[in-house]
Amino acid sequence: MSGIVFVARETDPAESRVAASVETVKKMKALGFDVVVETGAGHASRISDADFEGAGARIGSAADGKSADVVLRVRRPTDKDIKSYKPGAIVIAIMDPYGNDKALAAMAKAGLTAFAMELMPRITRAQSMDVLSSQANLAGYQAVIDAAAEYDRAMPMMMTAAGTVPAAKVFVMGAGVAGLQAIATARRLGAAVSATDVRPAAKEQVASLGAKFIAVEDDEFKAAETAGGYAKEMSKEYQSKQASLVADHIAKQDIVITTALIPGRPAPRLVTRAMLKSMKAGSIAVDLAVERGGNIEGSEAGKVVDVDGVKVIGYLNVPGRIAASASLLYAKNLVTFLETLVNKEAKTLAVNPDDELVKATMLTHAGQVVHPAFAAAPTEENA
Repeated sequence: MSGIVFVARETDPAESRVAASVETVKKMKALGFDVVVETGAGHASRISDADFEGAGARIGSAADGKSADVVLRVRRPTDKDIKSYKPGAIVIAIMDPYGNDKALAAMAKAGLTAFAMELMPRITRAQSMDVLSSQANLAGYQAVIDAAAEYDRAMPMMMTAAGTVPAAKVFVMGAGVAGLQAIATARRLGAAVSATDVRPAAKEQVASLGAKFIAVEDDEFKAAETAGGYAKEMSKEYQSKQASLVADHIAKQDIVITTALIPGRPAPRLVTRAMLKSMKAGSIAVDLAVERGGNIEGSEAGKVVDVDGVKVIGYLNVPGRIAASASLLYAKNLVTFLETLVNKEAKTLAVNPDDELVKATMLTHAGQVVHPAFAAAPTEENA
């Protein structure tokens, strides 16, 4: 047998997702695992204890984590959780390792083999394990739904006998996974959509979704298109021209959605208070980067605030706002990765330190912080 997998109930009150689904429990059972799900773990994601039991799991308590060989979570375990897991246990979660050296040191000291799902490399083999993409996709969708809920007008153009309702103008800043889904969702709702991105290669993707690309398309911009699709540092002169164009464009928009996040760094400031002030009263701005300091000046984590007449939405854990969908995708990401850690013939756990997925995601192992980006994190001995 491969051992025991424990699916923990999240302790953070802001976290409504769960790290398993009915489908993934069945998959783990097929891999040879005994699966124990903490009671109530799936309640906020519309998965009942009875659903998990029906898939072959046993419903247990937090104490069952002590005997687990593998612990699946959404968020990094707390200090209390860490102390309750046995040395050598594998813990897989979204670990948020940047700036959390103490937590990494605690997991190392406890002898845990901890994997950070958000560090999964963006390679073909790992696409089905990419939690950043699966969750950002839903965040982009939900950002538009949240904006529409706060916007006191209709989104699509409506031609009626009583007159015409104009389409809402939506501007998406950042055309990554979240941004592209926001564009697609706003288009489905009938809005007139435009978008911008620092990567020239994004222009084609934006256009393919029927949105207008906003950028200063001069010779410098065109030369940057050869940079392999990655963001390239542009000249100060270009940045100034682009900022001026964006500021003028924002003044004409009804809804602005910002999606720019850089792992391990504060979110870049994209929208200033002056830009918000230029918008019509009752306009909406959604900040998907609020957990990292925010793209929008004046946004507040976990709140909808009025900034110079604009409603600025700064909800935390946006994928968790549609937990029933987010959990199904996240659970699939987890089990697909877990499968790579199993010797299928022997039905035993077999972590291969030379596997590129393991190298990219393993934070702690055998009492040490082993990930090269965080290995300088102080352990108990050298703190």
